[in-house]
Amino acid sequence: MHELKDKVALITGGTGGIGTAICQRLAAAGARIATTYRNQEKAEAWAAEQDYDPVLIACDVGDYDDCAKMKTQLDDALGNVDIVINNAGITRDASFKKTSVEHWRAVINADLDSVFNVCHQFVNGMAERGWGRVVNVSSINGQKGCFGQTNYCAAKAGMHGFTMALAQEVARKGVTVNTVSPGYIATDMVMAVREDVREQIIAQIPVGRLGRPEEIAGLIAFLVSDDAGFITGANLAANGGQHMQ
Repeated sequence: MHELKDKVALITGGTGGIGTAICQRLAAAGARIATTYRNQEKAEAWAAEQDYDPVLIACDVGDYDDCAKMKTQLDDALGNVDIVINNAGITRDASFKKTSVEHWRAVINADLDSVFNVCHQFVNGMAERGWGRVVNVSSINGQKGCFGQTNYCAAKAGMHGFTMALAQEVARKGVTVNTVSPGYIATDMVMAVREDVREQIIAQIPVGRLGRPEEIAGLIAFLVSDDAGFITGANLAANGGQHMQ
């Protein structure tokens, strides 16, 4: 277990399938956990199921001013943030011909603008203190593209461009910035897909199964540890061999 005692970790979208696993893994390593949410009732029900005490902060990560308010609340509740996991995201899938301006902007805003909005609150402080970790949760589809996801693929590919540039700016300050690109993971969302469609997806994965949220969380726990201090600007694929570069 990578030691994160007394580190403060912010996980956006922490109440989802992968987000929950990340929060649990970092909490088990000793980190104090904060997560953003949009639906208070769901977030409070989620928090009640956890075996640690997460700090919940209402925030639309696509709104810069909302993220600035979140920083103020986090400073009061937990102090300085050491670890940022940009995990929040949405999809609005349609062929390009049928993609509306609204659906384009919604996905770019929630999945890409959010990375700037959140990092802008915390990375300077990390650099000043000489230690910090940022992990941007992208997707296999940001690496290989996917029919019907021009908005999502553009946003997820853009996340890694952001990662590489910011990593260079803060590398000498003890701050690492990396991207993780999961493939198909057995979250509630994927498990809700029709079984025959799911079987078709699994048939394309060389290891012959879906990934587990805990496997993504384990990779992230390593990346935010001291053991990963020499890894920055990287895009780590966790997709069961479905897409190799």
